[in-house]
Amino acid sequence: MKKIILIVLLGILLISSLTYADDTIKTAKEYRKINNRAFTTGEKLFFEINYGFVTAGTATLEIAPDYQMINGRKCFDIYANVSSNESFEWVYKFTERLKSYIDAEGIFPWRFEQTINEPNYSKIYEANFDQDNLKVKIASTVKGDKKPDEEYNIQQYVQDIMSAFYFARTFDYSASKAGDVYYIPYFHKNSTVSLPVKFLGREKIEVSAGEFKCIMLQPNVKEGDLASKADDIVVWVTDDAIRMPVKVQVSIIIGSVKVELTKYSGLAGPLNSKVN
Repeated sequence: MKKIILIVLLGILLISSLTYADDTIKTAKEYRKINNRAFTTGEKLFFEINYGFVTAGTATLEIAPDYQMINGRKCFDIYANVSSNESFEWVYKFTERLKSYIDAEGIFPWRFEQTINEPNYSKIYEANFDQDNLKVKIASTVKGDKKPDEEYNIQQYVQDIMSAFYFARTFDYSASKAGDVYYIPYFHKNSTVSLPVKFLGREKIEVSAGEFKCIMLQPNVKEGDLASKADDIVVWVTDDAIRMPVKVQVSIIIGSVKVELTKYSGLAGPLNSKVN
């Protein structure tokens, strides 16, 4: 269930690993520039994870206050923490940390890190994206067992699980109609795949952080990413330039998991979608 919670929280989805590149190396290549008004350094988002009527855990999405230099490029240092509440650990205990270094101008990843800790399972997974030679180098350790390093071809500007979510926040949905579909290239297992994200419509949503006018998105994840049907996932983000995630819901065989915003700070601009 931990994997379900993590994937729906981030909203749009999955990878990881590597041999780190020398951060002092300067790249001369020209990269795309994305008009990003949605997020900036210092943003902090806090969530509560509910399974039915039970509060199962908490999650945070944060952007460090300072940029990091990766391969001579200024990057957002973005990380997520997901953990079970003590009162829920008799059912399922989990902690997971994700970290992505995302190009500040092009909104694509240079490096991704993932750490999972569960009672009978642990994983360290790292990825280095070579955006010049279109390769990703992967290194992982599962339950203390170091796996052979791997390397795969990638499409330019391919996303990881973290960067895909933030990249989707930069989209302009103002003219979108129910049924419109957007596509995001992301790295899944050993290849670049296209992640469809369907626009479902608009509605007001109230959570403990307030009431917001939202747009509804439905990521169609790859089979195997979730123990659920892909069309059972719905993500609500604010209907303004910030595209702040407010709620995520996924139906599973024995109920549903809801991730709801509790508080926020450090936003890139005003929340024009907030009702009260």
